[in-house]
Amino acid sequence: MLEKIPHVVGEALSGLRAGIGKTACHAEFEGAPDTIRVTSPAFADGAAMPARFTQDGEKLSPPLAWSGVPAGTAALVLLVEDADSPTPKPIVHAIAWDLDATGDGLPEGALASPGSDGTVEEIGKNTFLKAGYLPPDPPTGHGPHRYLFQLYALNRHLGLDGIPGRGALLEAMHGHVLAKGVLIGTYERR
Repeated sequence: MLEKIPHVVGEALSGLRAGIGKTACHAEFEGAPDTIRVTSPAFADGAAMPARFTQDGEKLSPPLAWSGVPAGTAALVLLVEDADSPTPKPIVHAIAWDLDATGDGLPEGALASPGSDGTVEEIGKNTFLKAGYLPPDPPTGHGPHRYLFQLYALNRHLGLDGIPGRGALLEAMHGHVLAKGVLIGTYERR
């Protein structure tokens, strides 16, 4: 959808960005221990994501791996946000909650998306109010965007009803985060 914004408009908006300080790991859970290591076999932390995982490719959620989940973790939450969206708040690209605390990652395409039916059952609403992975789709000329794949270890299952959005998810998480970890992938349309 954002690929339809003309390049000149993307350039004009290049200074307008939500900001990394508004992502959940900074704005909501800054004090949580940053002890979980989140990685991907598809891209390094801070590096460009392959187009395969974006609106310009196969539209699949990338494979993720993690380690360092603390003892006493009952469930995991994955929240993916675009820190550089030209919006007041980061765009939410994915919400998955009550993930298996004993698991060590998600395979490629695990989150429902335009490119995959997915395998994860507890999926929340992205910014476009759809349950599933919203493939990165930055405006041309806007510059590189940072996509934060945030993993949270919780001391309980959330057991959320329906298909929650970011607000309901964060409210349910407060007071239950044991640790967090973040992997940043970038993507830019030239």
